[in-house]
Amino acid sequence: MTTTDLTRWALTSLLLGLRVAPVFAMAPPFSLTRTPTSFRVFFGLGLATLLASSLPPSARLSDFGLAHLVIVAARELMIGSIFVLAFQLTFGALYLAGRTVDIQAGYGLATLIDPTSQAQSPLVGSMLAYAAGAVFFAMDGHVSLLKLLAASLEAIPLGAARMPTTLAPLTNFMSVVFLISFGVVATAVLGLFLADAAIALLSRTLPQMNVLVLGLQVKSLLLLLVLPATIGACGALMVRLMALTLDTIPRLF
Repeated sequence: MTTTDLTRWALTSLLLGLRVAPVFAMAPPFSLTRTPTSFRVFFGLGLATLLASSLPPSARLSDFGLAHLVIVAARELMIGSIFVLAFQLTFGALYLAGRTVDIQAGYGLATLIDPTSQAQSPLVGSMLAYAAGAVFFAMDGHVSLLKLLAASLEAIPLGAARMPTTLAPLTNFMSVVFLISFGVVATAVLGLFLADAAIALLSRTLPQMNVLVLGLQVKSLLLLLVLPATIGACGALMVRLMALTLDTIPRLF
């Protein structure tokens, strides 16, 4: 391998890293694992190097001009950002649905410190996110994602990305994702609503009763009973949610 070929391969690997590395560094469920961010970045760069090695020499970078490198880097980063956006919307919808259950159960002020991101996360939302991450790996979603990244090189060669012409696929994806996410917690929301209605009727009969204290205790116990059944019964919806995310990513470009 000559010096020019080595330079082309190295620059191609680095630029492809802008497409691959953000997915493993910032997109859940990979960001939910307790691994250093630097490890996930270098893991993505390693995969990009393997992908660059599989490319024919004609598909590697040939123009070493600074302006061309900046344009190609921006386009590759845009592709990586679209991958990250799809996963962030999916898991963000689960966090929002979990936060809704938290507020309804009286845990509106309760948050957890995520040991991975060191950020505050809703109680039920964190449980749903980790359950969705387990479903993603159980259904070999990571293998499908790797195949999708490899196929993206054939559909969108290095530096050939263009801005999406319409936002309709993104808006449709968002509507379906949020609908499924709230369907995941529908059982818990319905159970807590019935508990609120029962306590409200009871308070009309016994005005001297402390509704706030009783309601918090009853809904806390009810949530402990309903939430495991909800997560156990919503496996099919989470599989559908992860499959929808992987199927929609190619339509976002």
